[in-house]
Amino acid sequence: MEKQMIVGEVPVSPFSRLFSMPGLDCFNIVTIGFKHEANPSAFIEGLKNTLLNHPRFSSILETGVGGKKAKWIPTKVKVEDHVVVPDIDPTIENPDQFLEDYTSNMVFSPIDMSKPLWEMHIFNMKTSYAESLLVARFHHSLGDGMSLMSLLLACSRKTSDPEALPNLIAPKKSKVTNILWSLVARVWFIIRLMCNTFVEVFNFLLILCSVRDAATPLMEKPSATLSPNKFIHRVISLDNVKIVKNAMNMTVNDVIVGMVQAGLSRYLSQKYDSETNVKLKRSLENVCLRAVVFFNLRSNKKIEDLAKMMAKRSTSRWGNSIGYVMIPLWMRSESDIFEYIRRAKTIMDRKKLSLEPLFSYVLLKLTVEVFGFKALRTLAMRIFGRSTIILSNVAGPSEEISLFDHQISYVAASISGFPQALIVHITSYVNKVIINLGVDLDVIPDPHHLCDHMVEALQMMKSAAEEKCSTDLNV
Repeated sequence: MEKQMIVGEVPVSPFSRLFSMPGLDCFNIVTIGFKHEANPSAFIEGLKNTLLNHPRFSSILETGVGGKKAKWIPTKVKVEDHVVVPDIDPTIENPDQFLEDYTSNMVFSPIDMSKPLWEMHIFNMKTSYAESLLVARFHHSLGDGMSLMSLLLACSRKTSDPEALPNLIAPKKSKVTNILWSLVARVWFIIRLMCNTFVEVFNFLLILCSVRDAATPLMEKPSATLSPNKFIHRVISLDNVKIVKNAMNMTVNDVIVGMVQAGLSRYLSQKYDSETNVKLKRSLENVCLRAVVFFNLRSNKKIEDLAKMMAKRSTSRWGNSIGYVMIPLWMRSESDIFEYIRRAKTIMDRKKLSLEPLFSYVLLKLTVEVFGFKALRTLAMRIFGRSTIILSNVAGPSEEISLFDHQISYVAASISGFPQALIVHITSYVNKVIINLGVDLDVIPDPHHLCDHMVEALQMMKSAAEEKCSTDLNV
C-alpha cells in the first residue's frame, strides 16, 4: 500500500518528471548582465526575501526511483550554498571567451540532488555588454522559460521607481463596433481554427511516423554527443527589428524567425559551397529541416501575484505549462531577403491559429497517464529526433529594471539537456534583442560564425526595409 505524503510535500508534475529523466535531464541557463559592479551580499539578502519564499526553490526533488512516487519535499535552504563568487584574475585577456567557457563547464558539472536544484554564479568582470554578471542554472523541473522570466520580474523593480513592479505588455484587444460583424468574425475564427487544427495535427502525427530530417552540417556526426556543450550570446538592437517589422507590417516574432531562417540558409549555403566531397555537396533546395517551437499555454499571470506569493509564502500555480509545434524551416538562397519573413509569418500564423500546441501537451500527458514514464520518454525522444533545431522566444520587460538594486543591462537565456545539436533562444530586454545559441561543437564548431550570419541577415533586412520605405515615400 502506497504511503501518503506528509504535510508540505507536493507531487511532481509529469513534465517536471520528464525533464529529470536520463537523456532529458534539462536545465535553464540564464545570464544577466548589470551596468555596475555586483554586490554578492545584496544578492544573498535579496534571495532570502524573495526566491527562498517560493515553494519550488526551497524544496528537494525526489525523482521516485525504485517505484516510489516522485514529489517535492520542503527543506531548509542556506542561500550561501547556492551562490558562488568565483575568484577571477582581473587581468584576464578575453572576458567574453572566459564567460562562454565558464558557462559551458558549469552546465555539465554535476548538481547536488540533495539540495534545491538551482545555483547562481556572480562575476565582477567587465565584458562587451556588461560591467558585472550573474549566471544562473535552474533545473527545468522548476519551471519553463516563461515562468522563470515572470519570476525574475517579480523579484525586480523599475529603475525609475524602486518601489514599483515591472509591467508586462498586455496584448491589444480589438474593440467591438458592430455586433453582427463580431458574430460573423467569431464564427469564421472557429472555422479556421478547426481547419488549421486538423491539418496541423495530421502533419504532426505524420512527422512522428516519418524519417528524421535530412543530414546536414547541423545534424549529428558519429563522434557527436548531440547535446549543446557551448553557449554563446550576441546583443543586437530591437530598433532594427522594429524597422523591418513596420516596413513589412508584421510582428517582431515574424522578423525574428525570418532572421533565423535567413541566417541558417546563408550558413548552410556557405558550407555546401566549400564542400570538396562530391557526395556531401548538396543544394539548399534539397534540404528539409524542422524546428521544435515552444508555446506558452498558461494565461497571462500578473507579476503582482508572484510577488505576493513570495512575500506571503503562499502557493500558486507554477511549473511547466508549455506546448510545442513542429515548423518546417525555409532553407533557400533567396534574392529577396523579405521572403524568409513572409514564409515565417505564413507558417507561424497557421500554428497560432490552431490547437496543435495544446494537442502536443495533452498527448504527452495522456501518454504518461496511460502508458507510464518510459513511454513518455520514448515519445519525447522521438519528437526531438524528428527535428534539427529547438527555437524559443521569450519577451522580457520593455522598461529598465533593477534586480536587488543592480540595474540590468541585458538578459540572455538558453536550455541544455535536449538531444539537439543547435538550440536558438531569443530574448528581448527594453531596446535590445539577445540571440543565444547552444551548440554541440562536434557538429557546429563555429557557432560565432553562425551567429554572424543571423546578425548580417537582419542588417540586410533593415537595409531593404529602409530602401522600401524611401521608395514608398517617393511614389
